[in-house]
Amino acid sequence: MISFPRLECWNPTTNVATVAADVDKNRVLCRISLKILRDQFGASEKKPMQFVVQHRTEIQDAARKLIENSVFEKDGSVLIRACDFTDSKPGQT
Repeated sequence: MISFPRLECWNPTTNVATVAADVDKNRVLCRISLKILRDQFGASEKKPMQFVVQHRTEIQDAARKLIENSVFEKDGSVLIRACDFTDSKPGQT
């Protein structure tokens, strides 16, 4: 079972938002860059997390597909790319 607690944060050094997912009692960090937030949702550099909150459902759906297809990075996180918001195969660019 995959659930998404309301845990998210912004890393201003890497310009990446992280959204937490709980997968069978394990925490998985789901990352999305400012570039993807900007390209997909028109995010601004000043308030990127506003767009994460506003588009939470789409981001969680993309993360869920990656988790379900076991598309994990070496550190166990998932990296949401632009193609993950389309009908293409998850995790492929």
